[in-house]
Amino acid sequence: MTKTSGGALRLDATTERLMGRVWRDWVRPYRAKLALSFLLMALVAATTGGYPLLIDQSYAMFSAQDRGLALVIPALIVLVTIIKGVSLYAQTVVTSEIVQRIISDVRLSMFSHLLTADMAQLHAAPTGSLTSRFINDVDVIRNALSRTLTGLVRDILTVIALVGSMFYLDWFLSLIVFVIYPIAAVPIVQIGKRLRRVSRDTQAQMGDMTSLLTESLSGARMVKTYCLEDYERARAARAFDDNYDLSMKATRARSRIDPMMEVLGGIAVAGVIAFSGYRMATGDGSVGAFSGFVGALLMAAQPVRAIGTLNAALQEGLAAAQRIFELVDQAPTILEQPNAKPLALTKGAVALEDVRFAYESGAETLKGVDLDVPAGSTVALVGRSGAGKSTVFNLIPRLYDTVGGRVTIDGQDVRGATLRSLRAAVSIVSQDTVLFNDTVRANIAFGRLDAPLEDVIAAAKAAAAHDFVMKLPEGYDTVIGDRGVKLSGGERQRLALARAFLKDAPILLLDEATSALDSESEQLVQGALERLTQGRTTLVIAHRLATVRNADRIVVMEGGRIIEQGTHDALIAANGAYARLSRLQFGEEESGSL
Repeated sequence: MTKTSGGALRLDATTERLMGRVWRDWVRPYRAKLALSFLLMALVAATTGGYPLLIDQSYAMFSAQDRGLALVIPALIVLVTIIKGVSLYAQTVVTSEIVQRIISDVRLSMFSHLLTADMAQLHAAPTGSLTSRFINDVDVIRNALSRTLTGLVRDILTVIALVGSMFYLDWFLSLIVFVIYPIAAVPIVQIGKRLRRVSRDTQAQMGDMTSLLTESLSGARMVKTYCLEDYERARAARAFDDNYDLSMKATRARSRIDPMMEVLGGIAVAGVIAFSGYRMATGDGSVGAFSGFVGALLMAAQPVRAIGTLNAALQEGLAAAQRIFELVDQAPTILEQPNAKPLALTKGAVALEDVRFAYESGAETLKGVDLDVPAGSTVALVGRSGAGKSTVFNLIPRLYDTVGGRVTIDGQDVRGATLRSLRAAVSIVSQDTVLFNDTVRANIAFGRLDAPLEDVIAAAKAAAAHDFVMKLPEGYDTVIGDRGVKLSGGERQRLALARAFLKDAPILLLDEATSALDSESEQLVQGALERLTQGRTTLVIAHRLATVRNADRIVVMEGGRIIEQGTHDALIAANGAYARLSRLQFGEEESGSL
């Protein structure tokens, strides 16, 4: 918030923009229920404001000794109390429903964005940091929305009703109160500004801390075997201390508001009592009006104090909202062209034509690559790490886009095809098997979500997975744990292959699919791979040259370029880079007879 030249407080441009967007994107869809909630809040405020007037009437009843009023006033008090209680309950339920729906919408918006985000965007932020936004940032927003939608409106309406009662009972005493309370506005605004900065830093640090915990716990085996417990403990202690320092900064700022409002409230009550005592001593004023006024003032103290502390929660919520908007506003660069058409598959031939590529702010990883993969053939990419093999794989389904040249399937530039049709034509099986904490059937069916059970079983049999699946406690309905933790490496790999069998895509990308397996598992997986590649256009990344000797063509990459290609025998005879790699792996005598 800022201060105008005339001294009046107003929202700064950033706050106005953030609050306007929160309203448009999150709150406005629920304006009908919000209106009902405000109506219920008005009933709560009106009944609260009626209490001081009933007190004044009670004193009038005592003075007049009116037996009729002696029955009416208590009945009115009971009625007002019932109306307030029912309205308060209904308003709390309705507002909580609005807040929970908004929170669900926010989380879905973030998740939907991440699903469509580019790989570069996903890799730029640690998983723990993104998870923290779903949990910590959203919880801060929930608190701010709950207090704003419930507290702000209800407390403001309650204060208005009580102020109305106070002016009705004694306008001059009301002016005394109105001189004192506005003094708190300026420091409250300054505290709110500081809280927004601290809250933003705290939420960012919570993301870092979540990332650290995720890394340490997921890498528990390495931590233990390398005796890194003390190192990890020290890292965690630093993160926890940073979180403690930021939390205490926020607590110290937030804790100044209540005492300040308490002191000002005490000054206001003292001033009212002093002036009222003087007036009654001179015969001016009544005990009933004084009692009702003091009652209204004391009742208004709590909502006034709540309005003061609300700015703190609001600023923290705006800081969290700003972080979420920054996330969802990141526009993906991998977009369909306006005139994109479904990929017209005929044979499944893949080609790279003078392709150049560089990851963000990095050197080129592909430097004018020309590669032709005929339909139905198997082409292996070999070479040192960093040669550009994985980049070729990433460009075919448009996980990244080229910066020069083009990638085609059956002569069609992949950038002119719809993403759904393009990616439906490609299956990927890698050494880093991706499985979900779901059933075996569901994990295989991710290859084709509408597949009946018999197709899932057929795919599992083709991948040599059916036998071990049937030995699991619940067969295809067995939940395999986070990342398939309940399965061996070979079993996980065979489920990934079953998924590819079920998808039945014409283009197959195999990224070191057998590199991490024992001999028995590798033999099973290798047999499944041979079945899977039949009739498909297949690209294989392999460091173990023995697995690709039967490829139709072997392409050797180095420094982002293709330096040689041909069959295994031809490349060995050429005595070039491939022959050197072969000798390094297998020795002089074996390299020619792999």
